[in-house]
Amino acid sequence: MASIGLLIMLSGAILGPVFAPSSGGGADSSLLRLMWLPAYVAILGLMASRYEAMARLWFPLFLLLLLALLAYASRYWSLAPDITIRRVIALVMSTFFAVYLAAAWPGRRLPVLLTQTALILAVLSLIFVVALPSIGIHQDVNAGLWRGVWYEKNTMGWVMVAGAVSAAAVLASPGPHRALAMVAFPFCVLMILGTQSKTALLCLMAACGIIGGLWVLRKVGPALAVAGVWTGVVAVAAGVGILISAPEFILEALGKDPSLTGRTEIWEAIGRFSEQRPMTGYGYAAFWGLHSDPANYIRVQNQWDVPSAHQGWLEVLIQLGWIGVWSVGAVVVIGVMGSFLRLPVAGRQEGFWAAGYLAAFLLLSLSESVLLRHQDLPWVLFMAVLARAFAPLTPPEVIDDPRRRAPARRPVARPLPVHARALNR
Repeated sequence: MASIGLLIMLSGAILGPVFAPSSGGGADSSLLRLMWLPAYVAILGLMASRYEAMARLWFPLFLLLLLALLAYASRYWSLAPDITIRRVIALVMSTFFAVYLAAAWPGRRLPVLLTQTALILAVLSLIFVVALPSIGIHQDVNAGLWRGVWYEKNTMGWVMVAGAVSAAAVLASPGPHRALAMVAFPFCVLMILGTQSKTALLCLMAACGIIGGLWVLRKVGPALAVAGVWTGVVAVAAGVGILISAPEFILEALGKDPSLTGRTEIWEAIGRFSEQRPMTGYGYAAFWGLHSDPANYIRVQNQWDVPSAHQGWLEVLIQLGWIGVWSVGAVVVIGVMGSFLRLPVAGRQEGFWAAGYLAAFLLLSLSESVLLRHQDLPWVLFMAVLARAFAPLTPPEVIDDPRRRAPARRPVARPLPVHARALNR
């Protein structure tokens, strides 16, 4: 229950919209900051309860803490050093919890846990939509669209994508809890449709397509598997080519504004400001502060209260410069490669959850600021994927791999009974 409660807090659900409805994203609410103090104590307690398993994950923990150290170093050139230090503490605690998830919930247990959490949030969100529409449905901007127990519809879309991907992985893996997944998956899809978030739908289709494709390849012979992988590579290459050469065609097909709802103007402005501090940026979590002159200039130019870069890599660039982009990129590559190498063994047991989630997360990072975020569920789950890629395989995962099965024991010869020995004379 402690893990579910922390996952709900990291998703940004309930607490902000109910206890600080006027604080926007809740980042500047002193009440919400106080609510996180017992959560930090709980994270430390959970870590202590699994200290041996945590110790085995020292390498991914070391990599992730290096990113936190870089974020802390940015306090020396940050626009708001106090905010940077406070957010780095939150980032470190989020890192600890992510590695704990990898240590304490191996195999398919983590997708099951995420499915349970998403179902709880989906049911609560539907209750808010029906019974408390002033909270559960947007009333001004995006009027009529569902936001459930979150501040914003896109946040609900991201969380429900994570839940639907986890449910799909549980359905694709051997073991119990399939009934839970069969209930959770349509609930999550319903909430995504209520948000009308095309980004969330695209992430969901990509992730479920990968999980379904890998599940089918596992069932067919090696020749068909190779043909399927080759077809997938060609399809992805064709899609990337169309996206690069004719992005307007893709956007119009998705019903999106070619400016991505004003994102392109934000990205152009961020590019101009990043040229002034190309290597270091403006400090971790400091650029979009209320008293930031560059951020306020962008807000005035775009005539709305821009809260972030709405693009993961540009967000890292404006905060930590190219040093941050290279560092985060290296960690992402290590996580993807580690998960890919582990896929033949661990993927079958977890229903290829890591592959599906990574696809959704990387797509999401192209349009939303989800990289190196403090107290943010998408980044926490990515860190958990990275840590799981270097975790030792548990016995249920090992026994599914024929190359690592323990040799069968030979029957031990037992002495014959006395009457049998007499007959053999």
